[in-house]
Amino acid sequence: MAAAIQDFLRAAGLRQEGDPNLMGTPERVAEAWTEEFLDGYGRTAEEALGETFPAPPGSSGELVVVTDLRFHSMCPHHLLPLEGRAHVAYMPAKRVVGFGRLSALVDCFAHRLILQEDLAREVASSLARVLQSPATACIIEAEQACLRIRGDRQRDARTHAEAYEGQLRKDGALRRELWARLGARR
Repeated sequence: MAAAIQDFLRAAGLRQEGDPNLMGTPERVAEAWTEEFLDGYGRTAEEALGETFPAPPGSSGELVVVTDLRFHSMCPHHLLPLEGRAHVAYMPAKRVVGFGRLSALVDCFAHRLILQEDLAREVASSLARVLQSPATACIIEAEQACLRIRGDRQRDARTHAEAYEGQLRKDGALRRELWARLGARR
């Protein structure tokens, strides 16, 4: 990867030799991409969620909601960054996970080249599958560099993507309850 970055810099007409700012750039870029931007490919949803615990008695039918999980990702179309917040919800069945594990799940998929819409779908479907939850959701608000700094340059634009599984898939009382909680946080 470092060699490819060096070739990229040369193709852009930039020379490392004589420019102290570019010395070591290929190695730094390769390290950032492999250890921070694409490290999600090396993890599964099961690994990200980690240990599960028995659901508390009487928690069936109740929502667990964690909001404002900050994440960063890369747009697969332009390889430009996006930053955002994920709001994750699930209804416990027999197992639950620690709240921090929901952030790890978001990062597991965000640290891949993935569309925002697919990121929301992967998080919601993984929660449904791994926890066997009857209702899951992932709602993502993001700021996309490809929308903000290129093309029409919509500097204030925010993008939203939603994914629902199970009982939250159909609009109804449970989804309204989720959105009420999300609205109450502001």
